[in-house]
Amino acid sequence: MRTIGLIGGMSWESSAEYYRLINQQVRDRLGPLRSAQLLMYSVDFGPVEQAQHAGRWEDAALILVDAARRLEAGGAECVVLCTNTMHKVAEQIQAAISVPFLHIADPAGHAAVDAGAMTVGLLGTAFTMEQDFLKDQLKAKGLTVLVPDATERQAVHRIIYDELCVGVISDASRQVYQQVIQALAARGAQAIILGCTEICLLIKPEHSELPLFDTTELHVRAAVAFALGD
Repeated sequence: MRTIGLIGGMSWESSAEYYRLINQQVRDRLGPLRSAQLLMYSVDFGPVEQAQHAGRWEDAALILVDAARRLEAGGAECVVLCTNTMHKVAEQIQAAISVPFLHIADPAGHAAVDAGAMTVGLLGTAFTMEQDFLKDQLKAKGLTVLVPDATERQAVHRIIYDELCVGVISDASRQVYQQVIQALAARGAQAIILGCTEICLLIKPEHSELPLFDTTELHVRAAVAFALGD
C-alpha cells in the first residue's frame, strides 16, 4: 500500500471526513481490520483564511508548500489537498514536490462526463465560484460550468465560512442551498458539483433534485485508488 499525504485543517471538519472516508474505503476493499497508510499535516486555518480574504494568495501558498514538503519528507507517496479553494495554488504545490499531486477537480470532472452531465452547476466558496482555477480544470474535460448569481454566491459563501467550517448544520441553510440548486437546474444544469469539501456535511443526495458530484468523496476515491495501485 502506498502512503497518502493529506494537507488538512481547511477546515478540520472536512479533513476529518477525508480521514474517515479513506479508511472506510480501504476497509471495504481489503477487509474489516484494514486501514489506510497515511500522513496528515493539518495547518492552522486562521492565517490561511486571512490570506484568502486579503488576496494574499502567495502567503497562503507558502504555508501549503511547506506542508506538502513535510509530507513528502515524512514518506508520503502522493499529496492530497483537502480543500477546493486552495487548489488556486495547486501549481505551486506540485512544483515544490516530486510525488504526484492529486487534483480535486479531476475525479469530479471525469465523473460528470461519465454520467453524461455535460452542463454542471458549481457550488463552493466565492473564490471557487468566481475565479477560474477550478472552473478551467472542469472545462478542460468538456464541461459547461454554471455558477449561482451574485446574491446566491454570497449566501453560499457565508454559510460555508460562518457555519459549515465551524460544524454548524442548519435546516434553514440547507433550504438556501436547495433553492440555489433549483435555480441552477432552471438554467440548464444537469448535475451539481459540490466544490467545497464542507458542503457534503449539509447537502446529501436526498436533498437535491439534481445528481450530486461530491468533490470530497471523489477525491478520496482517487487517493485510495492511488494507494492501492488501481
